[in-house]
Amino acid sequence: MQQILIYCKHGCKTMNTRVRTGAWVLGLLCALVAVALGSATIGPVAIGVGSVADIALAALLDGTTDAPAGHRTIVMSIRLPRIVLGALVGFALASAGTVMQGFFRNPMADPSIVGVSAGAATGAVAAILAPIAFPVALPVAAFVGALLAGFGVYVLASEGGRTPVGTLLLAGVAIQTFLGAVVSFMLVQAGRDLREAIYWLMGHLQHSTWTEAGIVAAVVVPGFLGLLVYARDLNVLLLGEEDAHSLGIEVERTKRLLLGVSSLLTAAAVAVAGVIGFVGLVVPHVMRLLVGPDHRILLPTSALAGAAFLVATDTVARAGTAELPVGIVTAAVGAPFFLYLLRNREVRTP
Repeated sequence: MQQILIYCKHGCKTMNTRVRTGAWVLGLLCALVAVALGSATIGPVAIGVGSVADIALAALLDGTTDAPAGHRTIVMSIRLPRIVLGALVGFALASAGTVMQGFFRNPMADPSIVGVSAGAATGAVAAILAPIAFPVALPVAAFVGALLAGFGVYVLASEGGRTPVGTLLLAGVAIQTFLGAVVSFMLVQAGRDLREAIYWLMGHLQHSTWTEAGIVAAVVVPGFLGLLVYARDLNVLLLGEEDAHSLGIEVERTKRLLLGVSSLLTAAAVAVAGVIGFVGLVVPHVMRLLVGPDHRILLPTSALAGAAFLVATDTVARAGTAELPVGIVTAAVGAPFFLYLLRNREVRTP
């Protein structure tokens, strides 16, 4: 009888978690769609929400629309690719930030903590300064640089088949500092390419294409699903490695997978959008305050909230007379809000 009661309680708790997750995910999906539609109406040429929705549905369902050809071109070739890519980048950064904060049990952890963003910056600036380049040299160089930096941090921190979290954190800080110096040296030597390099480092979504969005989606979607499978294991890791091992978790393998997939998501995002800060730091905090620390709920909700946040901030970045790098807007919004949370003691260790 006692076993039956325990099973029923566990089943009810699992069902409750699924219901809460579904409700939050549905609500955030609706918010993301609303933000995306609103963003698509804003620009030098004003287009109504109804026209945007009609054009998007016609393209999705392979139907026809009465919207002017110019409006169709603007929405489908300029605005929607940028919105979709922005959503994917925000989705990836918030997902990686959520995992990193849980992985390190550190409220200040973000997707760049293991040097991935610094590696991407090094590869991108090197590609900008290179005398010989091919059309996709910059994102490829950024992606490769990000993965090499993340792998280098892991190798430096590992010893005897184990990777202590504290050592990993220190190795990440060291690699970030060193690569930051390398980037600074290259900027000093940049000459005419300095403006382009600095603009990339500030983060941007300008000139986004459907091809870029498709490539990023091919990395982000399966990577996120892999992280979601390990959400329960990440919950157990918060108890400590010894307790997690005693509960049947293969600690080192799980740590490698979480670290590798999070680095891959960050690399894909940074490769196409540059260094965009605070999405992976602030969004997981806000969602943790709203939905709690259970990563089965926190991970999908943070990902969707990150997508909506970056689409909204990019809309602000391009709404003025002169377009701003979106990284400036995310920092301007994220930094004060994070300080507010810190001041009110709402930044908590996972």
